[in-house]
Amino acid sequence: MIKGDSHNAPRRHLTLVWAGFGAALLFLSFVALGGWQVQRLAWKTELIAQVEARVHAPPVEAPGPASWSALSRQDQQYRRVMIRGVFQHEHEVLVQAVTDYGSGFWVMTPLATDKGFTVLVNRGFVPPERRSPADRSSGQLGGLQTVTGLLRITEPGGGFLRANDPAGDRWYSRDVAAIAAARGLSTFAPYFIDADVTPNPDGWPKGGLTVVRFPNSHLVYALTWFGMALLTLVGYGIVVREVRRRRRPA
Repeated sequence: MIKGDSHNAPRRHLTLVWAGFGAALLFLSFVALGGWQVQRLAWKTELIAQVEARVHAPPVEAPGPASWSALSRQDQQYRRVMIRGVFQHEHEVLVQAVTDYGSGFWVMTPLATDKGFTVLVNRGFVPPERRSPADRSSGQLGGLQTVTGLLRITEPGGGFLRANDPAGDRWYSRDVAAIAAARGLSTFAPYFIDADVTPNPDGWPKGGLTVVRFPNSHLVYALTWFGMALLTLVGYGIVVREVRRRRRPA
């Protein structure tokens, strides 16, 4: 070994130590992130299976006041329910929506149930030219009605990057509490119901348009993190090879 190289040996050794420490830290971090995504994949797969079972199950009675405190998005969202009552069309609210039929509105109508409470029902979609009840009067059903659909948890705040404006009667999300307050409803359920595909007279509103879709890219994320861990080992191997190459005498 030449004299200059002997002076550089401690520095190269220190380089390997620090590179090894950094590589180990990155490797363990990437593996941990990959493992976390594997756990998320298992959770998401089970959640999708549960929701699919709820969507296609026979309808059950919609939860009453005694059950409201125990409602949770994870356990109740998209459960098929059934309720009976009388629509309060004079209190309906239009919430901005985009569907396969284009841009328009969800028709949210309070239903005074035969159980003594009120629940908001998303009766379905209407285009802008049908936003006025007068343009779909045959669909304003009166008398006792039975509603079957999917239980949905309230959507507070707003949507479409815009906040709800109760004072201006402009709604961008189905915020149950805010809509109930704006319409003076009392004893209202903390959820709403997306009505099923049962056709309304004249075809409006159009129900049954709930999109049940859960993005599930956790496998891709897991493979990405594990791939980064492998690349970290490869990178460290390249560093070690380069340091050893420089140790060789000229």
